[in-house]
Amino acid sequence: MKISVIGCGYLGAVHAACMAQLGHDVIGIDVDANRIESLARGEAPFFEPGLPETLTSSLASGRLRFSTDLAAVRGSAVHFVAVGTPQRKGENAADMTYVDGAIDGLLPHLSDGDLVVGKSTVPVGTAARLAKRVAEHSGAQLAWNPEFLREGFAVKDTIAPDRLVYGVPDGDAGEMVRQLLDEVYASAVASGTPVVVADYATAELVKVSANAFLATKISFINAMAEIAEVTGADVSKLADALGFDARIGRRFLNAGIGFGGGCLPKDIRGFIARAEELGRGESVAFLKEVDAINLRQRDRMVQIVVDALNGEPFQKKVAVLGLAFKPNSDDVRDSPALDIAVNLRGLGANVVATDPAAIANARRLHPQLGFSDDPLEAIRDADVVVLATEWADFVALDPIEVGALVRTRTIIDGRNVLDAVSWRAAGWTYIGMGRP
Repeated sequence: MKISVIGCGYLGAVHAACMAQLGHDVIGIDVDANRIESLARGEAPFFEPGLPETLTSSLASGRLRFSTDLAAVRGSAVHFVAVGTPQRKGENAADMTYVDGAIDGLLPHLSDGDLVVGKSTVPVGTAARLAKRVAEHSGAQLAWNPEFLREGFAVKDTIAPDRLVYGVPDGDAGEMVRQLLDEVYASAVASGTPVVVADYATAELVKVSANAFLATKISFINAMAEIAEVTGADVSKLADALGFDARIGRRFLNAGIGFGGGCLPKDIRGFIARAEELGRGESVAFLKEVDAINLRQRDRMVQIVVDALNGEPFQKKVAVLGLAFKPNSDDVRDSPALDIAVNLRGLGANVVATDPAAIANARRLHPQLGFSDDPLEAIRDADVVVLATEWADFVALDPIEVGALVRTRTIIDGRNVLDAVSWRAAGWTYIGMGRP
């Protein structure tokens, strides 16, 4: 099929490259000329495993092109809208400027029978509003097809998703839309991927509900970690025991410094704002506490570090392992690791941070921090080592080798991923989150 993708940020670039990989003829559109030039050269403007290879392969096949000219979408049968919905400044609500702008820009170039497919995470009710606008100005239809990408696994999640959700109009139009989307995702459908066909509102709610649930699960176990710390319990063993219950499951029950990134924090805040607009704010009021618990973890980690330094962080060297909000990503948006590093620097500590992929992004935001590409150099002469992002290279560090480099053998495991026994055996004071 001939497909256009409007917006070539993280979501759009991955989607465009993967659609071409699946055999479609794809044109990616973005207003950022530098981004388009980079993508056209096969260079991903952000770190995502597998994307450079997918870009190179798709470009070489001739099935993938990029442009800043929105008119280039003409001739495409399906138009994916994958622009950002950031949090409004000073508010919890999502900023719909880019989504509305993308739809307005598309309207003059649509033909009868075209399908506009929203992939952006939006407040419930957006699709119905945009469907009216599309219908008034063209003979096209609108669908909502939320994404469920995990940073670090986005290519896999696009090509072989764990489910597909179609938000479609009522009646015969909805059946036609479903058939078009089945054609777009033919390989996934053929492999047995579950397909949920729903109304617009349900499709919009699936994404924010999933993120709200995951955020709640993470904050729950972090709240239990706070209780564990004052009772002597071990939150990791608690999570293991809870995880054996099939109704609960073990995933996302890892206590630590909390969640971040460009999705979960702003999506739960946007969900709260939209529920309040709908007069149902009390229904999701608990998400305010979920957000508060998450942010509190960062303050708790800073205090743990200060306590480990006997209350005197000034001019003490703190090595921070990790800057991205999660491993296999260079994304530092709302990153707990970066926040902790910045707050420690604000207390006068000599912070040296390292990360396999996110140093450049972190340096642009906070040049006052010290950075090192080499974890061992970051650790050298440290008074405290903080593991803040669970990159495999950090988890695999040898406590004996590292112990020879530091000034004081104190490590604070902000992700509860290190083997406490082996670190303590090597002479370290090991401090976990909610672990005795």
